[in-house]
Amino acid sequence: MPLSAIAYETEQLPVKVSAHAPQQPIATLTNVTKRYGTTLALDGLSLSLHPGEVVALLGPNGAGKSTAVKLLLGLIAPTSGASRVFGSDPRKATTRTRVGAMLQVARITETLRVREHLDLFRSYYPNPLPVADILRIAQLQGIEDRPFSQLSGGQKQRLLFALAICGNPDLIFLDEPTVGLDIESRRALWGQIRFLSAQGKTVLLTTHYLEEADALAHRIIVINKGRVVSEGTPSEIKRSAGGRTIRCQTRLSQEFLGTLPGVTSVTVNQGTVIVTAADVEAVLREMLVRDETLSGLEIASPALEDAFLALTKN
Repeated sequence: MPLSAIAYETEQLPVKVSAHAPQQPIATLTNVTKRYGTTLALDGLSLSLHPGEVVALLGPNGAGKSTAVKLLLGLIAPTSGASRVFGSDPRKATTRTRVGAMLQVARITETLRVREHLDLFRSYYPNPLPVADILRIAQLQGIEDRPFSQLSGGQKQRLLFALAICGNPDLIFLDEPTVGLDIESRRALWGQIRFLSAQGKTVLLTTHYLEEADALAHRIIVINKGRVVSEGTPSEIKRSAGGRTIRCQTRLSQEFLGTLPGVTSVTVNQGTVIVTAADVEAVLREMLVRDETLSGLEIASPALEDAFLALTKN
């Protein structure tokens, strides 16, 4: 049975929905190992997804992301360990009607028109969304009668998303959903993902756009070589790269700044002092007490890219 994902049209929304209270997970991988012959794809991996969360699953190529998603979709079975979705086997038909997916590996008939594809996919579900709503959400108005083969790359991506929104699922997998989209279309899709979360839907997002993960995810899971190497909010993941930085002009000496608790490095570049610390607020308070002339103040977090590279460099 084809799988789908859901989105709704929404107005202006904040950058990120606030974190949700902990609830029982709706999907889990528990100590899962997956082998393909002699290749170990997943090595005792465990993760959980909770109602209303947007979770970004990140990792380098070959880390095991696709295998983890296929297990949760019921497309493959684990070598050992357990995969559960809504408390049951993800391969069950009753489970799949509550799960949606937009996968990069999807292949659809080139000769069918946009509307024909929508009618076909809607027929697989008991309560599909109206075609007009799907067209509006996926921004496909005006090209309903165009064959898939004549669509641009961005239009094809939006159609794959449109085909994925038919079933109104509770758990949604989005694999690189904004590849090929222009900035406006990408931001519009971000709005749909945020609205899904606000409606209590759970979204598992895989993306190579780390800005996207930073903007959308309540929680990030970084995997490498089939194992979870880090898990937390985007801020927590970024702090794992070595703390935040203070940039300013100050008369305090480099040597003194290096003695403040939590400071990991101090550098000077053309008169600007750069202090890296685990607790920048405490360091900054001490600096302001000792130097009332401090100016040009900037505080910055490490980029998610820096943390990702540090976590997966080996």
